[in-house]
Amino acid sequence: MPVTDPISDFLTRIRNAVKARKKFVDIPSSKTKVGLAEILKNNRFIRDFNVIEDNKQNILRIHLQYLKGISSITGLKRISTPGLHTYVGKDELPKVLNGLGIAIISTPKGLLTDKQAKQEAVGGEVICHVW
Repeated sequence: MPVTDPISDFLTRIRNAVKARKKFVDIPSSKTKVGLAEILKNNRFIRDFNVIEDNKQNILRIHLQYLKGISSITGLKRISTPGLHTYVGKDELPKVLNGLGIAIISTPKGLLTDKQAKQEAVGGEVICHVW
């Protein structure tokens, strides 16, 4: 069955796997999802990820991270949806939980966190918040 919002599906699968305390979660792969996983790994929200090659659809396997039985991901929230895109300028970049979380932003320079976008002085579409 086709998914109308693949990024929301990505976030929901991770959220459900964290609640079920799974070690990893498999998600249909795309360039955007690999970019999101790369940001989550660089910010230590997930342990690792890899792409499993398949002749039909590549699978993105995300290895979740737990510290003393508690997940590194407390929450995920989709901001921009297919029906309502949310854009911010370089001076209006959001802070998530006063800097404890990250906002992932799609910019002309690729997917960046709010801190990276501030350093690069670019704005863009706010994809999601992770804390």
